Amino acid sequence: MVSRSYSNLLELASGESPSFGRMSRRIPRVMTVSGIMSDIDDDPSESVCSDPSSSSAQRERIIIVANQLPIRAQRKSDSGKGSKGWIFSWDENSLLLQLKDGLGDEDIEVIYVGCLKEEIHMNEQEEVSQILLETFKCMPVFLAQDLFSRYYHGFCKQQLWPLFHYMLPLSPDLGGRFNRSLWQAYVSANKIFADRIMEVINPEDDFVWIHDYHLMVLPTFLRKRFNRVKLGFFLHSPFPSSEIYKTLPIREELLRALLNSDLIGFHTFDYARHFLSCCSRMLGLTYESKRGYIGLEYYGRTVSIKILPVGIHMGQLQSVFSLPETEAKVAELIKQFHDQGRIMLLGVDDMDIFKGISLKLLAMEQLLVQHPEWQGKVVLVQIANPARGRGKDVKEVQAETYLTVERINVTFGKPGYEPVVLIEEPLKFYERIAYYVIAECCLVTAVRDGMNLIPYEYIISRQGNEILDKVLGLAPSAPKKSMLVVSEFIGCSPSLSGAIRVNPWNIDAVADAMDCALEMQDQEKQLRHEKHYRYVSTHDVGYWARSFLQDLERTCLEHERRRCWGIGFGLSFRVVALDQSFRKLSMEHIVSAYKRTTTRAILLDYDGTLMPQGTIDKSPNSKTIEILNILCREKNNMVFLVSARSRKTLAEWFSPCEKLGIAAEHGYFLRLSRDEEWETCIPVADCSWKQVAEPVMKLYTETTDGSTIEDKETALVWCYEDADPDFGSCQAKELLDHLESVLANEPVTVKSGQNLVEVKPQGVNKGLVAKRLLSTMQEREMSPDFVLCIGDDRSDEDMFEVIISSMAGPSIAPKAEVFACTVGRKPSKAKYYLDDTVEIVRLMQGLASVTEQMLPVPALP
Repeated sequence: MVSRSYSNLLELASGESPSFGRMSRRIPRVMTVSGIMSDIDDDPSESVCSDPSSSSAQRERIIIVANQLPIRAQRKSDSGKGSKGWIFSWDENSLLLQLKDGLGDEDIEVIYVGCLKEEIHMNEQEEVSQILLETFKCMPVFLAQDLFSRYYHGFCKQQLWPLFHYMLPLSPDLGGRFNRSLWQAYVSANKIFADRIMEVINPEDDFVWIHDYHLMVLPTFLRKRFNRVKLGFFLHSPFPSSEIYKTLPIREELLRALLNSDLIGFHTFDYARHFLSCCSRMLGLTYESKRGYIGLEYYGRTVSIKILPVGIHMGQLQSVFSLPETEAKVAELIKQFHDQGRIMLLGVDDMDIFKGISLKLLAMEQLLVQHPEWQGKVVLVQIANPARGRGKDVKEVQAETYLTVERINVTFGKPGYEPVVLIEEPLKFYERIAYYVIAECCLVTAVRDGMNLIPYEYIISRQGNEILDKVLGLAPSAPKKSMLVVSEFIGCSPSLSGAIRVNPWNIDAVADAMDCALEMQDQEKQLRHEKHYRYVSTHDVGYWARSFLQDLERTCLEHERRRCWGIGFGLSFRVVALDQSFRKLSMEHIVSAYKRTTTRAILLDYDGTLMPQGTIDKSPNSKTIEILNILCREKNNMVFLVSARSRKTLAEWFSPCEKLGIAAEHGYFLRLSRDEEWETCIPVADCSWKQVAEPVMKLYTETTDGSTIEDKETALVWCYEDADPDFGSCQAKELLDHLESVLANEPVTVKSGQNLVEVKPQGVNKGLVAKRLLSTMQEREMSPDFVLCIGDDRSDEDMFEVIISSMAGPSIAPKAEVFACTVGRKPSKAKYYLDDTVEIVRLMQGLASVTEQMLPVPALP
């Protein structure tokens, strides 16, 4: 088995260097290629051993990873003489294969990594791997039967899947209680997937696209091995609200693993919003939208969020329309229903607890009770596909379905008429299409579903083609019509604005919706169908795949421009990515510079820099006071504390520091030492605007539990540090807009900060303090040759800008050592960073120790 990317080996063998195309071509609005329907097993272009000049060296490569390969496997048999290997073929119903067809084979090479549905004996695994890799470009993942059972049927289907569909294990009977051994099996399986990817990946060039909740920790294993891997993840299931998700014991591990992706995709905004809320509440991460793109900053990396529902394969559906089998089945159904005066309502669902089959049947029963005129006319055909999971819940759904169907048919049935037709045997794809063509209305009443493409298939099938029009007796130019009743809890619901949306738990409402669909005028049905058809036909699987990969490529452009390294152990691993010029401030470097220099300017922020943000008691401790006093004792040092706090508070807290300069309220007030008078950096401000701003802030304080107002001499601050993070952030945006509106003609600025909204006089910022300090030192002929400036938030960026721009001017000595340092790895004008306040204090303690050594020893009496 190959141990490196096989395309790399081909390049080496041919002496050619790789050249990969770009994916930034225009996204085709329609993908109608139906190539996946053909048998390509013998196509030499699909072989690994094809001519290198036309192989992957010329094309971009995507590695698509999912729990299951898009492959069907069948054991060969030879007239009772025993097994003779395997027969493999593409599974044309697989979304992953349709995705490849949508991308276009000529532009991009696709490699699949995943499990087979059938168990392969260990002795055959190497041979099967070789056949699948060479013929289908598939890398199979082999999991021991016990491991697969615990990973898939255990953790995926009994724990993740129910939770992501809003089902909590409130009692042991409901199942799904967290089991750490199943979690360990899930992690082990994901690691085996990572090992198989290692055998085919070219980490510098290949894109990796992981699909669904079965592989949520896989991004961590890949990022750990290749810090710059180009990695996308798409979740096909719902993502639950934070109230549900936070019950999961390994909630942070899964979030951090997903954040090791570059791009995370969701079907709907609701799913993305829930994920972002979880990141905010559990990891303290905030997101922002830039030019339409949503991004999370995570240790210097931008993790992008993509919201786009998957589409269907137009080519596959349209190719089935023309099959003689489809035509014959449609004709058969016309005789069975239309010719008997029956109107068909159609449901197509898996037999599981979340698809709402029993609720649909109860609504059908209610329809026949409330509207007896439909008895004998309306038939609900329910196609029940086998459940993907297994367990007691599936058996209970089956039993309830059988009983309900029997009760309805006994109550309302009569010779030649059954109100409900339940179809459990597996249908061929063309048979399902035939039912779509005949159905007057399609019902999807799932109580929770990630996407559900049944409505899309129904709409395209109702559009049909000329052959089906003839069978149906329609004129070629006749307008088409369709009706949909869909649950508001499924992913496709937001994109189907013409559907009748229902709460599936409200049986009466669903029955009324069914009646409305039956009674609606044809013209209205036609308009709704046209609207849906335009959307579904232009947002197909090809459009979805290309759009996702273009966003992935855009997100990964930053990789080469940043330095990356990994930190953390196990599933807490993450990659820190920083600009080439942005680096951590080392103790040795700054101490060496401190010793070499003679005149020093030191500017320090307080909250979030010397004092941790989460601390309740914000006053400085004795250690901080001692460090500041030692630094101030050196006569050639000028030390300034720059804070947003009031001068009264700062004067009280730092009264033991005789020579410490203090700037209060972002620099509006400042003094060079304890015994000097306070000065103002701008003319004394008129604070009459407070009479307008304070009532507005009080209104938001009353409606936002945990928020407070701080009234300073020249500023007002609304703080929501102790409020619900989501609600507080939402209220802060509203307050910001409100204040900007009512204070538009006042000489103030309204700004948002970390958990606060502040109103302060125009022109006041911490940069003024830096300018004043440097000019004062210049006046005293003390131009500094060492400058240290440390801060943690946006307000400190003004100081950094002044310090850096002053390096070319007379206020700082030529060849001075300048250190602008921010707290935490984040975009900043500073060139250095330290991780937290602990490191800041350790650094200042180190400088204080050096200062003590440099101070003259006092003479003995």
